[in-house]
Amino acid sequence: MHVLFDQGTPVPLRLVIGSHVVATAFEQGWATLKNGELLQAAEDAGFEVMVTTDTNLKYQQNLSGRKSAIVVLTSTSWPRIKGVAAAIAVAVGDATAGSYVEITIPWV
Repeated sequence: MHVLFDQGTPVPLRLVIGSHVVATAFEQGWATLKNGELLQAAEDAGFEVMVTTDTNLKYQQNLSGRKSAIVVLTSTSWPRIKGVAAAIAVAVGDATAGSYVEITIPWV
């Protein structure tokens, strides 16, 4: 699966989410794109999943009819995210076109 990490998603996560092809918005030259533009660019480029830390995305964008799945992490902290990396890997692997899932990152 082709996965895009937005600006807030910790890059080390790419090492633990399995055999997916992962790119970052920065690597794609999309660092300055806003959410709607980024989602469209990702879909146009064939990304199937976008992993983001923008918990407001569902309120800011109309997500119905999207081709890409969205996985939202509730923190940008790599030490905290690392603790639930297995759950994130499952969410990415289970993602289907247009799905939306939010992974709560505990404060531990």
